[in-house]
Amino acid sequence: MTEALYDNLIAKDRWLYLIRGLGTTLTITFFAVILGIILGFLVAIIRSTYEKTHKLKILNVVCQIYLTVIRGTPVIVQLLIMYYIVFVSMSSKVFVAVIAFGINSGAYVAEIIRGGIMSIDNGQFEGGRSLGFSYVQTMIYIILPQVFKNVLPALANEFIVLLKETSVSGYIALQDLTKGGDIIRSQTYNAYVPLLLVAAIYLCMVMIFTYLVKQLERRLRNSER
Repeated sequence: MTEALYDNLIAKDRWLYLIRGLGTTLTITFFAVILGIILGFLVAIIRSTYEKTHKLKILNVVCQIYLTVIRGTPVIVQLLIMYYIVFVSMSSKVFVAVIAFGINSGAYVAEIIRGGIMSIDNGQFEGGRSLGFSYVQTMIYIILPQVFKNVLPALANEFIVLLKETSVSGYIALQDLTKGGDIIRSQTYNAYVPLLLVAAIYLCMVMIFTYLVKQLERRLRNSER
């Protein structure tokens, strides 16, 4: 076992493949999460506004098409379409991956946020209007803070799913964490050490993020007392 670890990590500085891959994975995940949250909030607000007021009909149709297409096709196919068709002349593979995963995540975040908005009692909207707030102000200052607390666990789960989904980035020859482990495997002809190390790194990241989310949830609960 010690010899296998040496061959797969220490020899020829192969551990650098995992470090570089981890950096790429975290970069893609971080920016894709930001893009997904922005898209998700915009789509959720448009759809919930239409359902409550029947305004923004055309934008609602566009959002429904977006949700149907993105949620109805595999993320790997979306990534390949982005790389080989939409951004065929783009030299930055990380940028392509961020856009692909961000757009994919945005569709799921949108439904999470929309469900949170629709779960808020209409009295909250009416209360905001009685205070002189516009619909947008009511949404920003009254509704969305409550929605965020309610949907935080679901958003955290979506982040974890996104983190793991980036493991298919190797399909566009992007050296993420999973691809780094596969490169080591191809050099040492030893599958179990590098792949188990990759799995362990993913597991550690998920456990750390889950812990941080629980701490945030605890703070939010304490702030309500």
